[in-house]
Amino acid sequence: MHEISLCESTIEIIQKQAQQHGVKRVTGVWLEVGALSCVEESSLRFCFDVVCRGTVAEGSQLHIIHKPAQAWCWDCSSEVEITQHEAQCPKCQGFSLRVDSGDALQIKELEVE
Repeated sequence: MHEISLCESTIEIIQKQAQQHGVKRVTGVWLEVGALSCVEESSLRFCFDVVCRGTVAEGSQLHIIHKPAQAWCWDCSSEVEITQHEAQCPKCQGFSLRVDSGDALQIKELEVE
């Protein structure tokens, strides 16, 4: 389960930002999760709650933004949206896709007190 290490890294970033900006408490966290990131949402939520204990983000609300993946199709020269690895191009049904985005997890916003 890689969600725990993702959450630990996320909390490290949140703690550093909170310290730099004099934030005492983080009440909300918005994470953008790419469609190809292989992140299980319920595991992410559970792990987030666990790693937040004893930090400035303890008790914060996790908001998840689902981001579709973008790929370039070499067969039809189109930028397309995909939802899984090894996908077919939705325009030409070709398999020659280069994934350009959608496999990351990113902190998009923090709500603080």
